[in-house]
Amino acid sequence: MERPTATTRDVAARAGCSTATVSRVVTGHGPVSAEMQKRVVDAALDLGFPLQQAGNRRRPVLGVLVPSLTNPVFAGAVAGIEQRARASELSIIIGQSNYDTAQELSVATALIAERPVGLIMTVCDPLTSEAFTRVQRQELPAATIYNEDVPEGFGAVSVDNRAAMRRLTEELLSLGHRSILFVGGRFSSSDRAAHRYRGYCDAVEAVGGRPLQPMQVDFIDAVQDVDLTGAFAAHGPTAVVVSNDMLAVTVIASLRRMGLSVPQDVSVTGFDGIDLARHVFPRLTTITQPSRAMGVLAASLVLDVAAGRRRPQHIRADFTFASGETIGPAPCRPAAASSTFTTGNRNP
Repeated sequence: MERPTATTRDVAARAGCSTATVSRVVTGHGPVSAEMQKRVVDAALDLGFPLQQAGNRRRPVLGVLVPSLTNPVFAGAVAGIEQRARASELSIIIGQSNYDTAQELSVATALIAERPVGLIMTVCDPLTSEAFTRVQRQELPAATIYNEDVPEGFGAVSVDNRAAMRRLTEELLSLGHRSILFVGGRFSSSDRAAHRYRGYCDAVEAVGGRPLQPMQVDFIDAVQDVDLTGAFAAHGPTAVVVSNDMLAVTVIASLRRMGLSVPQDVSVTGFDGIDLARHVFPRLTTITQPSRAMGVLAASLVLDVAAGRRRPQHIRADFTFASGETIGPAPCRPAAASSTFTTGNRNP
C-alpha cells in the first residue's frame, strides 16, 4: 500500500508549529528561526513532504556532500563541480560527513533545506543511506560521485572500482607475490572500499589463491597511523594493496617504523591518483581516476536533469594504472611465512 501524501497540516503537527510557519520554510519567504526551520525540515523529510514544490523558486546553488575535504580525491571532484557550476552562474554549498552515516543524514538534510537546483553526493553506501533515501523522496535532481550500486532514477559518475583493484593485484601476482594483504577503510563507511576488496579477491582467486581477510580501519584516524604488526605477524605479507592513496602513504610510514623497506621488503599500492602520490618517495604505484573531470560530469548531469534535457544516467569514467616505484619482485621468505595460497580467511 502506498504511503498517503503528507500535507502542510501534517508537517505542522509533527513540527509543533502553524501551517503558516511551514509555508514560510517551504517558500523561503518570511522570518523563521534556525531552530524552527530545522524542525520543519526534519518533519517534512520524515513525512515525505516535498520541500521543492512547484512554483517555488530554487536558489542558484548546487549542494555538495562529500566524506572529507582533507582527502584530495574529493577536493578534486569539488573543484570540477565548482567549475561547471560557475559556468552556469551558480554557486556551491559544501558539507562533509566524515564517513559517518549520522553526519551524512544531517548534512543532506541541511542541503535539501537550502532549496538548491540539485545535489551531488558521495555517501557511505547508497543501498543503506537514509540521506540518499531522503533526497530520492524529494525528487530533487541529484547524482552520486564515486558511489556504485546506485539505483535507477538517480544519476551516478564512477569508475569500475572492482576492475581497477583487480588490475593492481594482478600486477603484484605477476611479480611473484603470494601473500598480499588488503588494507582499506571500513566497508560500512565506503562502498568503494568494499568493491575494491572484491577486485582483490577476484585476482587472487583467478590464480588459485585464497584472499586474506581484509584489514579495515577508520578513515579519519588511519590517516594519522596504521598498526600493521598484528597482520604481519599473522600473515607475513610481501605486498599490501591499499584502498586509497592517503592511506597508502600512512601504510608506507608504518612499514618504515617496523624496519621494512618499500619495495625491497614489502610492495605497496594505492588508489585514486592524487598529486601527492607522484611526489612521495618512492613514487606510489596506484590507480588514477579523473576526479576533476568526474566532478564536471556529475554537475553537468544534475543540471541537465534539472533543466529537463535528459534523464538520470550512470556514467563510467576511465581509470588508469599509474606505474610507480613502490612495487617490485616478491622477496624470498621462509617457508613458514603465510601465503594467500595456503592460509587466510575468506571474508564473505
